Amino acid sequence: MSEEAAVTGRERWQRRFEQSKTRDADFTTLSGLVVDPVYGPPDGAEPAPGIGWPGEFPFTRGLYANGYRGKPWTIRQFSGFGNVRQTNERYKMLINAGGHGLSVAFDMPTLMGRDSDDPRSLGEVGHCGVAVDSARDMDALFDGIPLADTTTSMTISGPAVPVFCMYLVAAERQGADIGSLDGTLQTDIFKEYIAQKEWLFAPEPHLRLIGDLMEFCGRRVPRYKPVSVSGYHIREAGSTAVQELAFTLADGFGYVELGLSRGLDVDEFAPGLSFFFDAHIDFFEEIAKFRAARRIWARWLRDVYGATTDRAQWMRFHTQTAGVSLTAQQPQNNVVRTAIEALAAVLGGTNSLHTNALDEVLALPGEAAAETALRTQQVIMEETGVTGVSDPLGGSWYVEALTDRMEAGAEAIFAGIRAMSPDGSMTGGILRGIESGWFTGEIADAAFEYQQKLEKGEKRIVGVTSHTETVGGELQILRIGPEVEREQVRDLAARRAARDEAAVDRALSRMVAAARTDANLVEPMLEAARAEATLGEICGALRAEWGSYTEPAAF
Repeated sequence: MSEEAAVTGRERWQRRFEQSKTRDADFTTLSGLVVDPVYGPPDGAEPAPGIGWPGEFPFTRGLYANGYRGKPWTIRQFSGFGNVRQTNERYKMLINAGGHGLSVAFDMPTLMGRDSDDPRSLGEVGHCGVAVDSARDMDALFDGIPLADTTTSMTISGPAVPVFCMYLVAAERQGADIGSLDGTLQTDIFKEYIAQKEWLFAPEPHLRLIGDLMEFCGRRVPRYKPVSVSGYHIREAGSTAVQELAFTLADGFGYVELGLSRGLDVDEFAPGLSFFFDAHIDFFEEIAKFRAARRIWARWLRDVYGATTDRAQWMRFHTQTAGVSLTAQQPQNNVVRTAIEALAAVLGGTNSLHTNALDEVLALPGEAAAETALRTQQVIMEETGVTGVSDPLGGSWYVEALTDRMEAGAEAIFAGIRAMSPDGSMTGGILRGIESGWFTGEIADAAFEYQQKLEKGEKRIVGVTSHTETVGGELQILRIGPEVEREQVRDLAARRAARDEAAVDRALSRMVAAARTDANLVEPMLEAARAEATLGEICGALRAEWGSYTEPAAF
């Protein structure tokens, strides 16, 4: 037996732990009991191979040997409303209150690649997020916030690439080196067809853009993660936890296959893929889901797609507490729900976290509610002691059994998706499932089954189906007035009048010409953003070239 083979798992973990950094913090209980950084089987015994140790393949127990002792999760509060100046003020409030990174919520016209003065934008500007029409809006959105020093996540998929180009232009105008920018772009178009329904074109042109973006970021913006594979919207649409897990990871495997088809090195591009999950109210089920996700991803990246490095096998993920679990009735109960869901995300090892506000079921969060949501994370981080131990629930018979069942359920779904593919690939199965309406049907069936359980009283929602008596009063909520839209449209008209129209036309023409070849589209799109072409103009030019997409009817 070699010397390395004789080393125990605990000894391997100890070596990794000693090589990692530990925060200067008090790692004792409230009563002063010293806690070890990790717990496992008695000396000499080994956990099951599928459990292992923190920082060790298959990373069921976390990516890092030191867990949150090295660095807690990033507090990344999702925010955006009204115009860019209003949202900029909210960002500064969140940063001053202790937030670590920014997460941009866009309004519906922006999510659909429409300008604020588009007739189809009427009544929607600034309502579900911030309106962004051009790079000048990005300048104002991040005014006084140095992008070179701020990790920035942007939740947008259909028009993700032109919006990212506007972000790069804003960073350039601040004097930042775009090669140093850090953050995450959602870009995940598969989940749009599956759940959220915010696409611009048919799947193939969108995949072409995503491949171009992956190549561009690998060359020019290596720290920025160009794709965040999103299960959150799948769960919010009504899926089960197992469906969320399986559909999300299948989408991720599809993007791995896309990268490989472009000739990219999986060890180089896979670390640029991140994930976005829902933390729902079933506490232990959610923890098991997160642990199973890491294990499945690591195994598939190594065994199916040939990744050889830990970083390429790591699943990094952001979590948001479940918006669909919030209730308009007795909304103060939402603070409790959010705290429980946030704790599940933390015990599941999330890398960053957004906590929903108590009034979010009724409107965009008010300032006081947003502060309470932020403080929820800070209480968990600074008062509960959960950051002192890596994977404190690892080895729990219940948690490990649930983790195994989650994994088995996901693997069965993967097999079904690949069986739909003409070539046996995950991508082919996803596309066939989108075209046939299979994903939509599976989610609809799961949502219907849960609704039946509610109506029969088998499942309960406090304040809605049980304990409905209350002494609570009506909440004061944030309302977006019509003046926001009028001002945005007025500003957009002024920007159009002030720009070099010929430069815009040339840039858009070059972009369309590139779209007719296999050239990378990010550079010509970036030039269009620098010329102050609007989002609607960029997306409209590509719609004219590629056509739009209508979802097949399913009954």
